[in-house]
Amino acid sequence: MPPAPELELIRGTLDLLILKTLSWAPMHGLAVLRWIEHATMEQLQIEEGALYPALHRLEQRGWLDAEWGYTDAGRKAKFYRLSATGRRQLTAELTRWSRYTNAVGLLLSAEPVP
Repeated sequence: MPPAPELELIRGTLDLLILKTLSWAPMHGLAVLRWIEHATMEQLQIEEGALYPALHRLEQRGWLDAEWGYTDAGRKAKFYRLSATGRRQLTAELTRWSRYTNAVGLLLSAEPVP
């Protein structure tokens, strides 16, 4: 059986995915990308052209702190971690996402109006 096609990222969810990924440990950009792909069993593919602008945007908002370091392969990379503000934002985003998915679930399981 052929693999299922990739899922398209719903607009506005990349920030949430990045914040959640970085809630476990600091990571450089490529590690964030690989973790999201691994955790979603390759169902979500994040383009580097979308990831890096999002990381910079989150850093500018104060949700991420960043510092330069070296990867396991010895390459220089910027490592990102959640700031205290980022942790609060993650909590707010998770609450909002839960409310949204509950509302969509209600609609999808609703009975037709007689």
